[in-house]
Amino acid sequence: MALMRTITGPSDLKRLTQGQVTSLAEEIRAYLISSVSQTGGHLGPNLGVVELTIALHRVFDSPRDTLLFDTGHISYVHKLLTGRHDLSTLRKQGGLSGYPRAESDHDVVENSHASSSLSWAIGIATGRKLRGETDRHTVAVIGDGALTGGMVWEALNNIADQPDLPLIIVINDNERSYAPTRGGMAEYLASLRATQEYEHMLSWGKRQLSRTPVVGRQVYEALHGVKKGLKDIVSPQGMFEDLGLKYLGPVDGHDVEAMETALRRAHDFGGVVLVHAITEKGHGYDPATADEADRFHAVGKINPETGLPLELSGRSWTDEFSDELVRLGRERDDIVALTAAMLIPVGLQPFAERFPDRVFDVGIAEQHAVAMASGLSFTGMHPVVCIYATFLNRAFDQLLMDCALHRQGVTFILDRAGITGSDGASHNGMWDLTLVGIVPGIRVAAPRDGQQVALALRESVDIDDGPSVVRFPKGSVGAPIEAVRQVGTLDVLRDVDALGGEQGELELLLVGVGSMAATALEVADKLGAEGRRVMVVDPRWALPVSPDLVDLARGAGRVAVIEDNIVGGGIAGAVSQAFVEAGVDVPVHGYGIPREFLDHGSRDQVLDRIGLTPDAVATSLTAKLG
Repeated sequence: MALMRTITGPSDLKRLTQGQVTSLAEEIRAYLISSVSQTGGHLGPNLGVVELTIALHRVFDSPRDTLLFDTGHISYVHKLLTGRHDLSTLRKQGGLSGYPRAESDHDVVENSHASSSLSWAIGIATGRKLRGETDRHTVAVIGDGALTGGMVWEALNNIADQPDLPLIIVINDNERSYAPTRGGMAEYLASLRATQEYEHMLSWGKRQLSRTPVVGRQVYEALHGVKKGLKDIVSPQGMFEDLGLKYLGPVDGHDVEAMETALRRAHDFGGVVLVHAITEKGHGYDPATADEADRFHAVGKINPETGLPLELSGRSWTDEFSDELVRLGRERDDIVALTAAMLIPVGLQPFAERFPDRVFDVGIAEQHAVAMASGLSFTGMHPVVCIYATFLNRAFDQLLMDCALHRQGVTFILDRAGITGSDGASHNGMWDLTLVGIVPGIRVAAPRDGQQVALALRESVDIDDGPSVVRFPKGSVGAPIEAVRQVGTLDVLRDVDALGGEQGELELLLVGVGSMAATALEVADKLGAEGRRVMVVDPRWALPVSPDLVDLARGAGRVAVIEDNIVGGGIAGAVSQAFVEAGVDVPVHGYGIPREFLDHGSRDQVLDRIGLTPDAVATSLTAKLG
């Protein structure tokens, strides 16, 4: 890594010869493979933007010129070129973030939720114009996958109204988000790529003329005819320039010299320019480019030589959902599934393989997914919308006004609920219970184990008079937690007599929400060892608050709720309100996630940091019980 170590900032790049730049790209790619294979992270996307990022930093003057990356997980090369050479702490507590996260003057916006970069870009460029700083450029690098998001088109509409801004939009076109990009925009970009490919073939055909004149002439004329036909169908000067945007490309994103040429033209143009770069996700690493699923979009620890995982994960919560949805699909032909460019991560691939006509990947467009699902429900279908819990934030208006207001039977599967850890603040699924808790008529299930995931899903798809939610965390699912008995709709996981107390003498009713049921049981063990009389229940359907929980609480000295959601406005708050309305005068203690953005670290480290562990909760409750 001798050459890379000499790059302490973008200015060092500008002194390199083209030969040295090529060597630097090779060093960076080798380092990414070696380092990320040990830490895990977004490997494939970063391998695809090595030369593109080098060219950006050689042409523009960061941080005076502003570089924005969308989605921000393609910023590893940017980190290396701005002096952050040690990726060994990547996504670890106290180490480098997996996104541009204000670690450097060269970082501006995290953009860990896709499609917002152009809105940031026009805001920055407009603000600088108003301040008279028109010699500073703003550059947004956005993937073709992120172009499927509606915010992009809202921003482009606005950008077209200010064509004189020093704003450059670089499309990092690798034909993928996680999986291949779908939709009309993807087809349009594919047509532009085809024109470039035929230009190359046409040049090859010309060369054949001098070598084998007869065959060469036939090849050249055939290719020229195809190229003419393509131009009749699509022109690079079409859609983008109709919007008032200067278009350059397509450009080979792995040719640094070609990229620099295009970017310098954009730099000198004096207005809005769109540069279309063709890249390959996982470029230069055979295991990644051979992976048709997602080109090593995100990997755990792997063998750098083979690309095979070094740690085999157990059965996941997502697996439990995925298998049950396929079973339901066989039983009911009204069930359809939707996702927002995350078919594989949310477990829909098996359903898609079995029922290809009943799965809709709408691109990075959660708002559209929810409104479309409402329309599907109107026709008598039962849609299952599968997204990460953190991405429900983006579709809240549609959940409230399109789905709930119209009482449409739509099931929402919120994967990665609670603390996810290594991706940091933006990816923790810690707001969903608070958000959905204000939606009239919504029902929310939080399964405690894999068996309960399957059961909750079955119950949810039978709800046809409003939205329902099933939420579960990231990672491997543990052994089933059996109930010792039922009290109405509640599962009793630990009775007071099991802890040495007498039936009816209940000091504490402990409510474990979803995966926190296991934590609640450990807390009960610790309190029971102190002679405390504790009962642990799982409400299964956390919202609305069950009348059975209200009735059970009448015989308790105190109630405590443990949830992996922000404690403000979550289940504990809903329980407290239900008690007030029912005239139950019992103190409620809520244990959850504080209302703050949490830095990255492992899930266990984050839980320890916020005091959401069995030891911390038990110590707190001991003090409250007196």
